[in-house]
Amino acid sequence: MSSSKPTVLVFGAGGQLGQAIVARFADGAHVHALLRGEVDVTDAEAVRRTLSGGQPAAIVNCAAFNDVDGAEERQEEALAVNGMAVGILARAAETIGATFFHYSTDFVFAGREPGVWTEDDAPEPQSVYAQSKLVGEWLARDCTRHYVLRVESLFGGHLRRSTIDRIVASLGAGGPMNLFHDRTVTPSFVDDVAEATWQLMARRAPYGLYHGTNSGVTTWDAVGRAVARRLELDPALIAPVSVADVVMKAPRPQYAALSNEKLARAGVPMPTWEDALDRHLSRLPA
Repeated sequence: MSSSKPTVLVFGAGGQLGQAIVARFADGAHVHALLRGEVDVTDAEAVRRTLSGGQPAAIVNCAAFNDVDGAEERQEEALAVNGMAVGILARAAETIGATFFHYSTDFVFAGREPGVWTEDDAPEPQSVYAQSKLVGEWLARDCTRHYVLRVESLFGGHLRRSTIDRIVASLGAGGPMNLFHDRTVTPSFVDDVAEATWQLMARRAPYGLYHGTNSGVTTWDAVGRAVARRLELDPALIAPVSVADVVMKAPRPQYAALSNEKLARAGVPMPTWEDALDRHLSRLPA
């Protein structure tokens, strides 16, 4: 990259991942952080007006409809934000010659069989949310210079809304915490996802789809026990439960682990989830 700082627009900058992206890019780029109320990403004209004042080198889309169960009843809204808006932003990026970044999810896989999913595996979304995210992946391709990073079980940042934050709060309060012992996951620390996003741009890595999760496969039960061990809390408060015993409005993949080997081959290896968890927990208030 040239010595001059690129201009980067971040949509959805107030969210968990958006805040991390803004913080990571701040030193190396001129960042314009756009909050949800500032521009409607589902409005093509509003997006055009937002971009009319400059020529950003990159557009990063962190705007998303993340209410997995709510999407079953708010289908049009989920599709508009997770699908159609991605196409609007991608085409806008294509028009001005910008690189486009977008984030998807492990939920695009059915996850019925044990294993680790790669970018070459065929998606089979089982919920409205997952379907809307897959549409977003497709429409991101409307920009030639695009990166789509699938992330999973995001944690970190200041909002404290993740499953890991709920585990910390529940165990810290002395209350029981039901956690799946048979749902495999690869959690994603927002700081590491932001770093991977920057590195893809800085290295001019091949465009396309990547899995941007931390390394290593685990279960929520194992994550909970790791939290208890690191914070010296009582692991007996964790109650292992089975996916089959919990009724959820929107289906989730039971085997949701993602391989990030393609990202590593592009020169962007991801730290382990244990390392990421340590860094996250070390920043929590005493």
